Amino acid sequence: MALQQMCRTDVAYKNELLFSRGINYDKLPSWQKRGVGMWIEEYGKEEFNPITGETKMTTRKRIHVDYELPLGDEYGSFIRKFT
Repeated sequence: MALQQMCRTDVAYKNELLFSRGINYDKLPSWQKRGVGMWIEEYGKEEFNPITGETKMTTRKRIHVDYELPLGDEYGSFIRKFT
């Protein structure tokens, strides 16, 4: 019920509602307004084998977290990198 009512209101009303509760939407960090992106990325890491004494580059994976997602057309280009 509440969600349906909020969907019918405009942005100005929603901003006023937040402001009446002490929240200034314009001052929120972008990750709270647009969300967070997370993906697995590969990176190179130098490793040392103590038995052979060799050093070599290997590939590892890690989770990358992005708190500053792009807007508009840039977001579309950003997402297409993963497909």
